[in-house]
Amino acid sequence: MVDNRFIEAVRSLSASGIVEYTENTELSTISTFKIGGQCRIVVYPKSSYGMRRVIEAARENNTPYAVFGRCSNVLFADKGWSGALIVTTKMKSISRKGATITVECGVLLNDLAKFAMRSGLSGGEFAYGIPGTVGGAVYMNAGAFEHSVSELIKTCTYYSVKENKVMTYEGHEMNFGYRKSVFMENSDSIILEATFEFPERKPQEEIKAQMEEYMSRRREKQPIEYPSAGSVFKRCQGHFTGKLIEDAGLKGKMAGGAMVSVKHAGFIINYKDATAADVLYLIDMIKKIIAEKNNVELECEVIYFGDKEE
Repeated sequence: MVDNRFIEAVRSLSASGIVEYTENTELSTISTFKIGGQCRIVVYPKSSYGMRRVIEAARENNTPYAVFGRCSNVLFADKGWSGALIVTTKMKSISRKGATITVECGVLLNDLAKFAMRSGLSGGEFAYGIPGTVGGAVYMNAGAFEHSVSELIKTCTYYSVKENKVMTYEGHEMNFGYRKSVFMENSDSIILEATFEFPERKPQEEIKAQMEEYMSRRREKQPIEYPSAGSVFKRCQGHFTGKLIEDAGLKGKMAGGAMVSVKHAGFIINYKDATAADVLYLIDMIKKIIAEKNNVELECEVIYFGDKEE
């Protein structure tokens, strides 16, 4: 539960211009899935300093907290979340020095890709259209079109809650793998900022054309016209996950307002007023059917978060 002393501390931080916040927020309004119950307080730090102050206030006042970016890979529970949600999307500083770009964790990948394009820096075109933030992308080593952020990242600055200090990882220290990083192994490390190094320079027009091609492919193959949390399952070795689901006859399968996309079976969409329970039902059904038909255990890429049903 959120301690009232934490709420008072957030209000004080807000009055000082360090954070913004909302109370009694429907999580469906901040998730790309448009699903989720109520959260007592959602806090938006405006800087790394603000992030530290909010976390310190939560720890001092016995308030559970969780940190998210754009909430583009999250399925929030129907019961919501009884703790505090800290959202990074107001942390938007971005700067360039030569072939490197440094960004705060709340910068959208779209904005990073466009900034690189305007700077004539190539290598990040694949990120255009990925709906998350830089922090979320580093956390899960997000990628597309056979590329991932681990190819570009040079350093990452993070707040070690346990040690109460800001620290930095070099790229090779982040243990990147397919949809994983060192940050998944340590919830006490909060990503604050990352520096990316771009491998080559190209004319803006050439970079923009590649970005638009990637976006066109997304529109053609992915159900971006509906609320979703992206690909539901991780790629499984030796198989295309979406094809397994399609071949099992599950395209268009519905549970309540949730549907397995008819455009791409790897997506579950919020077709009409879906609940988390609807989505979880489809996830469980898909996993069971694919295990029975193909002897393949699917692993979820979407994070289910919040107060679980009893």
